[in-house]
Amino acid sequence: YQRRVHGGVFFVNRSRYASTDPPENFQGMQQLVPEEFWDYSPAVQARYEDLLKRKLETLTPVTTVHTRPDGGRLVAIAYNKTARPSGFWRDLSEILERSGVVANRKFAIRFSNNVLVYSFYIPKASDADIQTFLHHAALLDIIPNSNLQSLLYDAQFSANHIAYSHAATMFTNYFGAPNVEEYNALKKNLAKSLDSEGNLTLLKALNRRLHRGPQESYAHEVVKRFPEIVSGLYDDFVDKCNGKGVGEINEALKHQIERLVGERSDKHVLMAFLLFNTHLRKTNFFQPLKSALSFRLDPGFLKNLDFPEIPHGIFLIIGRDFKGFHVRFRDIARGGVRMIRSANEHSYETNSLRLFDEVYGLAYTQQKKNKDIPEGGSKGNFLLQLGYQGSGFLSFERYMDAFLDVLLPNPYVKDNLGKDEIIFFGPDEGTAEWMDWAALYSKQRGYKMWKSLTTGKAPALGGIPHDVYGMTTLSVHGVALEVMKKLGWKEEEVTKFQTGGPDGDLGSNEIKLSKDRTIGVVDGSGVVFDPQGLNRQELERLANSRKMIENFDASKLGKDGFKVLIKDKNVKLPNGEVIEDGMQFRNTFHLHPMVQADLFVPCGGRPEAVNASNVHKMFLPNGQPKFKVIVEGANLFITEDARLVLEKAGVLLHKDATANKGGVTSSSLEVLAGLALSDEEHSKWMMCPKDGEAPDFYKRYVEEIQRRVVDNAKAEFDCIWREHEATKKPRTVISNQLSDKINQLDDYIRSTSMFDVESTRLAVMHKALPKTLLQEVGIKEVLERVPEAYQRAIFSNFIASHYVYQYGLEANEIGFFEFMKKLLE
Repeated sequence: YQRRVHGGVFFVNRSRYASTDPPENFQGMQQLVPEEFWDYSPAVQARYEDLLKRKLETLTPVTTVHTRPDGGRLVAIAYNKTARPSGFWRDLSEILERSGVVANRKFAIRFSNNVLVYSFYIPKASDADIQTFLHHAALLDIIPNSNLQSLLYDAQFSANHIAYSHAATMFTNYFGAPNVEEYNALKKNLAKSLDSEGNLTLLKALNRRLHRGPQESYAHEVVKRFPEIVSGLYDDFVDKCNGKGVGEINEALKHQIERLVGERSDKHVLMAFLLFNTHLRKTNFFQPLKSALSFRLDPGFLKNLDFPEIPHGIFLIIGRDFKGFHVRFRDIARGGVRMIRSANEHSYETNSLRLFDEVYGLAYTQQKKNKDIPEGGSKGNFLLQLGYQGSGFLSFERYMDAFLDVLLPNPYVKDNLGKDEIIFFGPDEGTAEWMDWAALYSKQRGYKMWKSLTTGKAPALGGIPHDVYGMTTLSVHGVALEVMKKLGWKEEEVTKFQTGGPDGDLGSNEIKLSKDRTIGVVDGSGVVFDPQGLNRQELERLANSRKMIENFDASKLGKDGFKVLIKDKNVKLPNGEVIEDGMQFRNTFHLHPMVQADLFVPCGGRPEAVNASNVHKMFLPNGQPKFKVIVEGANLFITEDARLVLEKAGVLLHKDATANKGGVTSSSLEVLAGLALSDEEHSKWMMCPKDGEAPDFYKRYVEEIQRRVVDNAKAEFDCIWREHEATKKPRTVISNQLSDKINQLDDYIRSTSMFDVESTRLAVMHKALPKTLLQEVGIKEVLERVPEAYQRAIFSNFIASHYVYQYGLEANEIGFFEFMKKLLE
């Protein structure tokens, strides 16, 4: 490739617009265009109007190619303008030249709705050259800006090579940690000790946390040092995408890396690129227009990274303004999608470091929690790039769009997986308001199961809001009530501490459903505390209006009570203690010596708020625990090793996978309604008028879900209580063993022919399916509409969960025979 040198002159105008706040839907050009737009010819105006209309209908860049009377071409590309880096214009020019195309004029025009259109007047070029340019221009738009762009300027890499290097670098950063001999030796020695289980768990967690792969910046430098090898790795990636050597490591490339790369760390990076290729199964990389890159990976590479269980599948998704994952533990799975923002660079680095660990941990907990429902556990997350903290919804749109690229049949995506995947999404931190959009967008893209793609939708779309009906709290508070009953406590006399405030789903409903003496509440705004008990009427006022504790009326506090907000500095408490920083005080208040109560219910807070390094602060100076009972409503609030420490000290603890499962039950049955009802039935029976009364079917269905939530919570609680009384094992361990036993039996039943026996299938499905659904639709119609794979999941899960809860961990073949005999009667 021989670089050509051109001179050029650029003119820059400051545009003025009729409206700086245009409507979301297209309502004419007048509110979108700069004043100079009206100087263009009618034909040019019409081309821009067509581009804008098309761009508003899609998340991807939109292109057009117009042939001029002189035979030249006008090529235009419309992008979303989101904090685009200053070098993007140069990047487009480099791609244009690398495609063998010369433009004698270039224009850029921004519309007031943040659509940016680049236009190129090209006197002579082939159709193939122009299509190559458009593909690379669209690709470069969706990857983050980095120093890899210099390889484009030096004519060593194409946009394809740079995009591939970005994806492989992200994989390397999270999964490319070298195997360290010293760590393996320590793990081997610890395994021989008497107290090996707890030590090994902690060691593996530390290994995952501290022993990450190389930083992205280092990996980028390796790419720049070995462009020829990376080009070979890219060629191997292309082969894998086309179905050649899928799942097989390229031995020739492996030998080349071992022979030519001397530095050990450099070798690890390039070997991780090779591992990325080997475990790739599907990608939208070669789809001409896309809003983000998505890669479906076989998760076998986790085997050497000390994760407790290998999931069913991993998705890696990269956009210009975000990066993220989706982890699923079964072929049919459901879980929320979480958005992660960062307040500053340090926060971003911390969030980035934990990105995969957090999504894996949440999905793993979800898998344990989902033992009562047909869907396995899954979780998705995406981290906004530091300069894009205001692009949350756009990033979510791109995340979902890229996911659908590899989920739906796609002529540009080679399916090296060989089977359809059924995935459902739910709301999580930062994304709850966007579930309606995702369902309707998937319908627009032709997804047949669009009614069930997302849960947490508005009632107007058939959603069942957990907060309105208290679904999550019915389970958490139900476990707390069962504990009190066993201990002979009167709820009105129980002191309780709570994280997660009256503005949240779980926090607000915990306040409304409880009758205890709550001494303290922590939420996003700060801390409110009164050792004599907070004014319940004031708490209920905030819970009913979903307001944070910053709105708590301080005049209703006792003489020893206080309110400290995150913005406060140097606040003196009634006991004389001075709080220098309100934010730090809020973050660690659950560990403060003054916080002690009968019951602790975490209803919110960051994962691992109590862990091996700070669990000692959950004890008083005399060694007694600060809390007698902990019912863990917030997912992953306490780490596994910390739970075991607390239980060993006598704390009666029920972990998240046991207590917080009402929401997943409700969501699962929301999914089922979407699958079992026709579009007409779903619209008539499940979609609630915004200002009207819910349909009778909807009300009866919700009531049945609430009963099932309570029944499931009690069934597991009773089983754990019996097992603990008989064995004295920690309840945390019993909960894990119950989840494992149910999931293993579930998998085993699914692998047998039990479902294929019609009499058995119908008998089980009659009991497993909601009565409200069967009464209105009938079992025949339900089974004709619901995908067979989902039916099999319902069948096997119902048998496995009910059998284990009834017969316990020591259940045997004879017990199973008796159980099935009764079930089929």
